Amino acid sequence: MSERFGRAPSLDDLAALAQAAFEALPDGFRKLTGDLVFRVDDFPSPEVLAELGIEDAFELTGLYQGVDLTHRSVFDPQPQPSMVFLYRRPILDEWADNGEITLEELISHVLVHEIGHHFGLSDAQIDAIEARV
Repeated sequence: MSERFGRAPSLDDLAALAQAAFEALPDGFRKLTGDLVFRVDDFPSPEVLAELGIEDAFELTGLYQGVDLTHRSVFDPQPQPSMVFLYRRPILDEWADNGEITLEELISHVLVHEIGHHFGLSDAQIDAIEARV
């Protein structure tokens, strides 16, 4: 449990922390996200886990779904809005296991990682950027 919340943070609590993390990003970065939609769920759906080949739902803290900016074209039909999912229970589990970072830092990390996928970056590219920071 978090001293800040006095209980396990709810979906709404995590959404508020994600909103604050997003608002703390530089204006130019935020503007580039365009129509990106953010959503907080307890866990990924069984369909998502199966599609990704993940057996343990606690292994996935976030997910980007959509057509990334590098693959969009003005000639393509209007895609569904791209979405970033944050998964509350896996995030809380990782936070409890880690102990060295705040919940706010972890949420910001997951959020920025998934936004990186929206920009067309791979996990390896995101990891390399994070290693330089």
